[in-house]
Amino acid sequence: MTAGRPRLSYQYVVLRCVPRVDREEFLNVGVVIYCQATDYLAVSWQVDRDRVAALYPALDLDQVCDALDFVDGVCAGDERGGAAATKPIGQRFGFLKAPKSTVLQPGPVHGGVTHDPVRQLEHLVEKLVG
Repeated sequence: MTAGRPRLSYQYVVLRCVPRVDREEFLNVGVVIYCQATDYLAVSWQVDRDRVAALYPALDLDQVCDALDFVDGVCAGDERGGAAATKPIGQRFGFLKAPKSTVLQPGPVHGGVTHDPVRQLEHLVEKLVG
């Protein structure tokens, strides 16, 4: 099924919801994947409101979802991503993978190879977030 299809390298970061940076507790809420060979940059995310509320009930989950929508805008290169969304795709990934001291933080950069970056993103979200 994958015979003849090229193996494509990709990088990804897991997006973490960190309600209290001082406690270093987090929940994985999304994945950003970047495949330079195909100019593919995308995010997939899901927030389990009950899990996050169990960790920190006072957290404004709508703000977390707004931050994730911003990431989606940066990936898509549309107005939701502000000025960062106007940059070339590699710079947009660089912006998203940069460490931040906010409630939504990227984890370390990881890499791999795949025949299908879209399916790989689905797999990573299932494995690391779901």
